[in-house]
Amino acid sequence: MKDQLRTLIEQALDGLRSAGTLPADASAAFVLERTKSREHGDFATNAALALAKPARTNPRALAQALVAALPQNSLVEKVEIAGPGFINFFLSPAAYHEEVRRVFAEAAQYGRSTIGANKKTQIEFVSANPTGPLHIGHGRGAVVGDCLARVLEATGSDVGREFYYNDAGAQIDNLAKSVQARALGIDVDDPRWPADGYRGDYIKDVAAAFLAREVAHADGRDVPATGDANDLDAIRRFAVAYLRHEQDLDLQAFGVAPFDTYYLESSLYTDGSVERTAQELVKHGHTFEQDGALWLRTTDFGDDKDRVMRKSDGTYTYFLPDVAYHVSKWNRGYRRVINEHGSDHHSTLMRVKAGLQALDMGIPKNWPEYVLHQMVTVMRGGEEVKISKRAGSYVTLRDLVDEVGRDATRYFLIARKSDSQMVFDIDLARSQSNDNPVYYIQYAHARVCSVLRQLDERGLAWNRDNGLAQLARLDNEHESALMAEISRYPEVVEAAALNLEPHLIASYLRDLANALHTYYHAHQFIVEDVDLRDARIALAVAARQVLANGLDLLGVSAPEQM
Repeated sequence: MKDQLRTLIEQALDGLRSAGTLPADASAAFVLERTKSREHGDFATNAALALAKPARTNPRALAQALVAALPQNSLVEKVEIAGPGFINFFLSPAAYHEEVRRVFAEAAQYGRSTIGANKKTQIEFVSANPTGPLHIGHGRGAVVGDCLARVLEATGSDVGREFYYNDAGAQIDNLAKSVQARALGIDVDDPRWPADGYRGDYIKDVAAAFLAREVAHADGRDVPATGDANDLDAIRRFAVAYLRHEQDLDLQAFGVAPFDTYYLESSLYTDGSVERTAQELVKHGHTFEQDGALWLRTTDFGDDKDRVMRKSDGTYTYFLPDVAYHVSKWNRGYRRVINEHGSDHHSTLMRVKAGLQALDMGIPKNWPEYVLHQMVTVMRGGEEVKISKRAGSYVTLRDLVDEVGRDATRYFLIARKSDSQMVFDIDLARSQSNDNPVYYIQYAHARVCSVLRQLDERGLAWNRDNGLAQLARLDNEHESALMAEISRYPEVVEAAALNLEPHLIASYLRDLANALHTYYHAHQFIVEDVDLRDARIALAVAARQVLANGLDLLGVSAPEQM
């Protein structure tokens, strides 16, 4: 509907240019958006205000000319000029009827588009180091990244999902030493326990599996345990694979699709990428040496201070392999890359982009794009939940999935904009009430299924074609509101993709569910009048389809019974 209106406005502007009312080269970006209140129409545009200056006229006069030039279309019932020159469009009932028919025609494809034009896009998300179970913060990143991928695919992008993890370095050394200590029978309270060791019960599980000579499978490879508690390298390899496998199980339980690529940080060292990147940065003249360390002049590219690349002991900082890793993304042909990270990664964004610019490879300044998520506070019974017995120091993703279910966990973690802090209320997520948003939305879908079952139980039939032919019978305020809400869905999906804000889908579904529940409580669906009954059920089934489509983009199920 919005696209059709924009086309009508463009045609009118072309007519004004041909007539000389607008200069032939006059153009300006204008906004076409839903009105806040339908009393002022369904859509409004500022086109006349945006083009008044190049037209050398006042906005209201141009608005009058633009309205007069609009082609006749059954989509529009009337047009009004408001204020200094805004143009308000009132859509005809037939426009909404046609949109309901479109829902039936396109079914699961309704709301999808080609605005992504098959653009090759990579989304990196989760990227958790394999040192323990995934925590709730990883869960928020997982659902944001997964929903972003779903939304971008729904708008035509060719999306690759990537998981990058550190399989070397100090954290992995601490993991190996912790597992070794457990394998040697050393307890966390023992003075011999590693100073920076991991204390969760999961370390016991890894040690027991290693001693039992189990085989850990992760990222397409098998890593057998030797059972030798004195072989720290063997323990390290096994522990990383074991915990990567555990992470995969967590993500599988969470409904996150398998990643297309698992990228190991260690590969950047073994294939020489880190060293080559350092040499290239030196070659391009953006480095200097000071106090025995190699520095990059990131201040040349907007950073607040220069950054160390190679420390005086010859080891590289995390910053350099991050740059090398992004060079690999560029060389693999990804011209659009979106990284989903926790907000604590904010400080690394500038230096990575600075490093990429310093390489003079033609990488755009705004590449890669970032979506950052804020922390999650978990509450139960009005009190914050901070630890898990298994992890020992934090709430795990699996804890929440086991307690409130995958659907509620996913919905709650995606329901708010990712850069806002959020509270995860376990009691609310478990409740079967209208206060629980995911229950409220799923119940709307199940409610329509219940109506169809009731119809069948009464020995009545619903004629879809007749219902779609009788949509003109739907003329009360609740039916109009529900049709208007349904018609918003394609615009919401497009906005979620363009703005990288999948939470918009979650908010929209709650509005749609509210419109459906309100309609259900105000009117009977199974009435004696066959034409009216068919039309009302057709509208309800259309709403059910859109609910299912939106829930699918969130990775949440659409139950038929609750």
